Amino acid sequence: MQLAEAQWAGSGRRRDSRRVVRVAAAGLAVCVGAIAGCGNTYRPVVSTIGIVGPAGQPTKYAVAVSSPSPTSNGLLTMVDFSGDTVLVTATLGVNPYYFILNGSGTTGYTLNSDKTMNSFDVSPSLITSQVLQSTLLPGTNPVSVFPSTVSTYIADPGVGAVDQMTGTPPALREALPVGTGYSPIYVVGISGAPRAYAISQGTGGGPGQVQAIETSANTISATLPVGRGPVYGVMTVDDRRVFILNQTDGTVSVINSQTNELDTPVNTITVGPRPVWADLASGLDELVVANEGNGTSPGSVSIVNIPLCSASAIPTNPNCDASNPADATTFGQIVATVPVGINPIMVSVLSDYTRAYVANAGVASLPCAAVAVAGVSTTCTVSVVNLLSDTVTATIPINGHPAYIATADATPTGKVYVVCKDSQVMTVIETDTDSVDTTIPLQGFGVSVRMTSP
Repeated sequence: MQLAEAQWAGSGRRRDSRRVVRVAAAGLAVCVGAIAGCGNTYRPVVSTIGIVGPAGQPTKYAVAVSSPSPTSNGLLTMVDFSGDTVLVTATLGVNPYYFILNGSGTTGYTLNSDKTMNSFDVSPSLITSQVLQSTLLPGTNPVSVFPSTVSTYIADPGVGAVDQMTGTPPALREALPVGTGYSPIYVVGISGAPRAYAISQGTGGGPGQVQAIETSANTISATLPVGRGPVYGVMTVDDRRVFILNQTDGTVSVINSQTNELDTPVNTITVGPRPVWADLASGLDELVVANEGNGTSPGSVSIVNIPLCSASAIPTNPNCDASNPADATTFGQIVATVPVGINPIMVSVLSDYTRAYVANAGVASLPCAAVAVAGVSTTCTVSVVNLLSDTVTATIPINGHPAYIATADATPTGKVYVVCKDSQVMTVIETDTDSVDTTIPLQGFGVSVRMTSP
């Protein structure tokens, strides 16, 4: 019936169009006669029609930090996502070793070997004189930075505390001690969440701990035990769960950040050997964990199911609370363990959740080669993991030992940016072909790269 109606409508339009042509032709004949009678000569006018091309790529930037040498000033390189054009090159403190953007991607922070911290606005017009510098106190040994909405927190094992910085440029306001026998390593959270979590390792090799920092009051509200050798953590985008990677134990500790306690019933998830990094595939309710392994043979990626009970489950599940949802029955289950390259150090998930890109640093003491020779060279690659099939669909050689990887999704193609600690170029991979598109000079050895938006 719909087909018949469409055909009838189409035939009606065709009949109408033929009638319009006849009427127009008759009118044209009258007009031509009138024009000829006036004795004027008219020339046809041609109007151009603008050609509409594909939509432009969104405005976003890849921001890379590099260091020419341990005694030289570092460099910031800002690259336009749409054309891979270098927009900014600015000077930083001596030998930067850590770099992060705030949650909105508008401000960057670096830690430098000269005991300073740089902060700067992410702008295509940024110049060196606009890069601000904060001098840290004597005895500090900062290892990571977390910028929250109110304060900037620095994990500082040199003074056994988490330093709270405020102002522009950030200055020390208060030091939050982590306690005897612990060394702070990382602060995990998301911008706007009511609390962040400071991760500390046990100095004697024992279990680590996590301290909950109330970001509005800058107080410690809870201290929770985790596994041995915690090194990294991620918080879900709804700030309901926090996952702490325990490298020594090969486990992930789970915190319910709404109750500010270890999660129940699942508070420990066993993954692969030596987990070092993780990213969220939120649209799939999955946590993607990079397991380093022994550093000389292929590592792996653990894909972990992390759903919470949904609103649709409330009528049949009396334990499901929409304001404080419990773990779903499959929470904590390993969906797949995917072998990747040697010594995976980072994983980054595309914002459409279709793929994860894993930076495999290879054997640190050996040079990179396309084909490794045992004891002579190693492979340095990026593994592409399809999150719908949980398989590696491509392995991309990289000219250097990867130090950091960042991804950005877009139409018609996304991009993956890789910097290497022994290379002075940044490699750009296009996601439509999963192959290297170009390289961008950095003028220094790669430290880190971040995207202003996913």
